[in-house]
Amino acid sequence: MRYVMLFFFPVLLGLFSCNAPAKDPDPQPEPPVTAAVASEPSADARLAELGIELPNASNPVANYVNVVRTGNLLFLAGKGPQKPDGTYITGKVGSERTIEEGYEAARLTAINQLAVLKAELGSLDKVKRIVKVLGMVNAVDDFTNQPEVINGFSDLMVEVFGDRGKHARSAVGMGSLPRGITVEVELIVEIEE
Repeated sequence: MRYVMLFFFPVLLGLFSCNAPAKDPDPQPEPPVTAAVASEPSADARLAELGIELPNASNPVANYVNVVRTGNLLFLAGKGPQKPDGTYITGKVGSERTIEEGYEAARLTAINQLAVLKAELGSLDKVKRIVKVLGMVNAVDDFTNQPEVINGFSDLMVEVFGDRGKHARSAVGMGSLPRGITVEVELIVEIEE
Protein backbone atom coordinates (compact mmCIF):
# COMPACT_ATOMS: atom_id res chain seq x y z
CA MET A 1 0.00 0.00 0.00
CA ARG A 2 2.90 2.35 0.78
CA TYR A 3 4.21 1.97 -2.76
CA VAL A 4 0.79 2.71 -4.23
CA MET A 5 0.51 5.93 -2.17
CA LEU A 6 4.00 6.98 -3.14
CA PHE A 7 3.10 6.46 -6.79
CA PHE A 8 -0.32 8.24 -6.80
CA PHE A 9 0.53 11.17 -4.52
CA PRO A 10 2.83 12.90 -7.08
CA VAL A 11 0.27 12.19 -9.81
CA LEU A 12 -2.55 13.83 -7.80
CA LEU A 13 -0.34 16.74 -6.88
CA GLY A 14 0.42 17.27 -10.54
CA LEU A 15 -3.29 17.26 -11.47
CA PHE A 16 -4.14 19.94 -8.89
CA SER A 17 -1.21 22.14 -9.83
CA CYS A 18 -2.20 22.01 -13.54
CA ASN A 19 -5.56 23.61 -12.71
CA ALA A 20 -4.07 26.43 -10.66
CA PRO A 21 -3.61 29.70 -12.57
CA ALA A 22 -0.04 30.54 -13.42
CA LYS A 23 1.40 33.46 -11.50
CA ASP A 24 2.58 36.41 -13.53
CA PRO A 25 6.24 36.89 -12.60
CA ASP A 26 5.99 40.67 -13.14
CA PRO A 27 2.38 41.81 -12.51
CA GLN A 28 1.49 45.26 -13.88
CA PRO A 29 -0.31 47.64 -11.50
CA GLU A 30 -3.87 48.57 -12.38
CA PRO A 31 -4.18 52.11 -13.81
CA PRO A 32 -5.77 54.57 -11.37
CA VAL A 33 -9.45 55.38 -11.94
CA THR A 34 -9.91 59.06 -12.71
CA ALA A 35 -13.08 61.12 -12.99
CA ALA A 36 -12.84 61.00 -16.79
CA VAL A 37 -12.57 57.19 -16.78
CA ALA A 38 -15.60 56.79 -14.52
CA SER A 39 -18.95 55.87 -16.02
CA GLU A 40 -20.02 59.51 -16.40
CA PRO A 41 -20.12 60.69 -20.01
CA SER A 42 -18.69 64.05 -21.06
CA ALA A 43 -21.08 66.85 -20.10
CA ASP A 44 -20.21 68.76 -23.27
CA ALA A 45 -20.99 65.65 -25.33
CA ARG A 46 -24.29 65.12 -23.47
CA LEU A 47 -25.39 68.64 -24.38
CA ALA A 48 -24.78 67.88 -28.05
CA GLU A 49 -26.67 64.57 -27.75
CA LEU A 50 -29.61 66.44 -26.23
CA GLY A 51 -29.54 68.93 -29.11
CA ILE A 52 -28.94 71.87 -26.79
CA GLU A 53 -26.91 74.79 -28.08
CA LEU A 54 -25.90 77.13 -25.29
CA PRO A 55 -26.51 80.84 -25.79
CA ASN A 56 -23.95 83.46 -24.86
CA ALA A 57 -24.05 84.08 -21.13
CA SER A 58 -26.24 87.11 -20.52
CA ASN A 59 -24.80 90.17 -18.79
CA PRO A 60 -25.98 91.05 -15.28
CA VAL A 61 -28.86 93.53 -15.29
CA ALA A 62 -27.74 95.37 -12.12
CA ASN A 63 -24.71 95.88 -9.86
CA TYR A 64 -23.47 92.26 -9.53
CA VAL A 65 -21.49 89.62 -11.43
CA ASN A 66 -22.68 86.32 -12.93
CA VAL A 67 -20.33 84.15 -10.88
CA VAL A 68 -17.95 84.39 -7.94
CA ARG A 69 -15.26 81.78 -7.38
CA THR A 70 -13.88 80.97 -3.95
CA GLY A 71 -11.55 77.99 -3.74
CA ASN A 72 -13.08 75.21 -5.80
CA LEU A 73 -16.64 76.53 -5.48
CA LEU A 74 -18.56 78.71 -7.93
CA PHE A 75 -21.53 80.74 -6.71
CA LEU A 76 -23.80 81.62 -9.62
CA ALA A 77 -26.12 84.61 -9.39
CA GLY A 78 -29.80 84.04 -10.04
CA LYS A 79 -30.85 83.72 -13.69
CA GLY A 80 -34.26 83.52 -15.27
CA PRO A 81 -35.86 81.99 -18.35
CA GLN A 82 -34.39 84.24 -21.03
CA LYS A 83 -35.26 83.12 -24.56
CA PRO A 84 -32.84 83.34 -27.51
CA ASP A 85 -34.50 86.57 -28.70
CA GLY A 86 -33.67 88.24 -25.37
CA THR A 87 -37.21 88.23 -23.98
CA TYR A 88 -38.21 86.30 -20.85
CA ILE A 89 -40.94 83.84 -19.96
CA THR A 90 -43.08 85.82 -17.52
CA GLY A 91 -46.23 85.28 -15.50
CA LYS A 92 -47.34 83.69 -12.25
CA VAL A 93 -47.66 79.93 -11.99
CA GLY A 94 -51.17 79.06 -10.85
CA SER A 95 -52.85 81.88 -12.76
CA GLU A 96 -51.02 82.93 -15.94
CA ARG A 97 -48.78 79.84 -16.22
CA THR A 98 -49.37 76.12 -15.74
CA ILE A 99 -47.05 73.81 -13.82
CA GLU A 100 -45.85 72.41 -17.17
CA GLU A 101 -45.06 75.90 -18.48
CA GLY A 102 -43.23 76.63 -15.22
CA TYR A 103 -41.23 73.42 -15.69
CA GLU A 104 -40.18 74.54 -19.18
CA ALA A 105 -39.24 77.98 -17.82
CA ALA A 106 -37.04 76.29 -15.20
CA ARG A 107 -35.43 74.10 -17.90
CA LEU A 108 -34.66 77.19 -19.99
CA THR A 109 -33.15 78.78 -16.87
CA ALA A 110 -30.92 75.72 -16.50
CA ILE A 111 -29.68 76.21 -20.06
CA ASN A 112 -28.86 79.84 -19.25
CA GLN A 113 -26.94 78.82 -16.13
CA LEU A 114 -25.02 76.20 -18.13
CA ALA A 115 -24.03 79.01 -20.48
CA VAL A 116 -22.60 80.93 -17.51
CA LEU A 117 -20.66 77.83 -16.39
CA LYS A 118 -19.32 77.24 -19.90
CA ALA A 119 -18.22 80.88 -20.21
CA GLU A 120 -16.47 80.70 -16.83
CA LEU A 121 -14.81 77.29 -17.22
CA GLY A 122 -14.39 76.78 -20.96
CA SER A 123 -15.74 73.22 -20.60
CA LEU A 124 -18.57 71.77 -18.57
CA ASP A 125 -16.37 68.73 -17.98
CA LYS A 126 -14.58 70.76 -15.29
CA VAL A 127 -17.73 70.56 -13.15
CA LYS A 128 -17.15 68.11 -10.32
CA ARG A 129 -20.61 68.43 -8.74
CA ILE A 130 -23.73 70.57 -8.78
CA VAL A 131 -23.88 71.18 -5.04
CA LYS A 132 -26.90 73.35 -4.20
CA VAL A 133 -29.81 74.86 -6.12
CA LEU A 134 -32.19 77.56 -4.94
CA GLY A 135 -35.25 77.66 -7.19
CA MET A 136 -37.74 80.52 -6.85
CA VAL A 137 -41.18 80.30 -8.44
CA ASN A 138 -43.32 83.37 -9.15
CA ALA A 139 -46.66 81.94 -8.04
CA VAL A 140 -50.07 82.75 -6.61
CA ASP A 141 -50.34 82.70 -2.82
CA ASP A 142 -51.92 79.26 -2.49
CA PHE A 143 -49.64 77.50 -5.03
CA THR A 144 -47.76 74.57 -3.43
CA ASN A 145 -46.19 72.71 -6.34
CA GLN A 146 -42.88 74.57 -6.48
CA PRO A 147 -40.86 71.30 -6.52
CA GLU A 148 -42.58 70.13 -9.71
CA VAL A 149 -41.73 73.43 -11.40
CA ILE A 150 -38.06 73.49 -10.33
CA ASN A 151 -37.69 69.87 -11.47
CA GLY A 152 -37.32 71.44 -14.92
CA PHE A 153 -33.96 72.78 -13.73
CA SER A 154 -32.90 69.74 -11.71
CA ASP A 155 -33.82 67.21 -14.38
CA LEU A 156 -31.60 68.93 -16.94
CA MET A 157 -28.66 69.05 -14.51
CA VAL A 158 -28.91 65.27 -14.09
CA GLU A 159 -29.35 64.74 -17.85
CA VAL A 160 -26.16 66.68 -18.55
CA PHE A 161 -23.95 65.67 -15.59
CA GLY A 162 -25.36 62.30 -14.51
CA ASP A 163 -24.75 61.61 -10.81
CA ARG A 164 -22.59 64.75 -10.62
CA GLY A 165 -25.75 66.73 -11.38
CA LYS A 166 -27.68 65.47 -8.35
CA HIS A 167 -27.83 68.27 -5.81
CA ALA A 168 -29.31 69.60 -2.62
CA ARG A 169 -32.17 71.98 -3.37
CA SER A 170 -34.75 74.43 -2.13
CA ALA A 171 -37.83 75.22 -4.22
CA VAL A 172 -39.81 78.15 -2.85
CA GLY A 173 -42.69 80.37 -3.89
CA MET A 174 -42.35 84.12 -4.34
CA GLY A 175 -44.96 86.86 -4.49
CA SER A 176 -43.06 88.36 -7.44
CA LEU A 177 -39.75 88.09 -9.26
CA PRO A 178 -37.75 90.70 -11.19
CA ARG A 179 -39.52 91.89 -14.35
CA GLY A 180 -42.28 89.38 -13.72
CA ILE A 181 -40.20 86.33 -14.74
CA THR A 182 -41.76 82.95 -13.95
CA VAL A 183 -38.73 81.40 -12.22
CA GLU A 184 -35.29 82.41 -11.00
CA VAL A 185 -32.58 79.93 -10.01
CA GLU A 186 -29.18 80.35 -8.36
CA LEU A 187 -26.69 77.58 -7.66
CA ILE A 188 -23.41 76.50 -6.11
CA VAL A 189 -21.05 74.33 -8.16
CA GLU A 190 -17.91 72.42 -7.16
CA ILE A 191 -15.23 72.37 -9.85
CA GLU A 192 -12.04 70.42 -10.49
CA GLU A 193 -9.00 72.30 -9.14
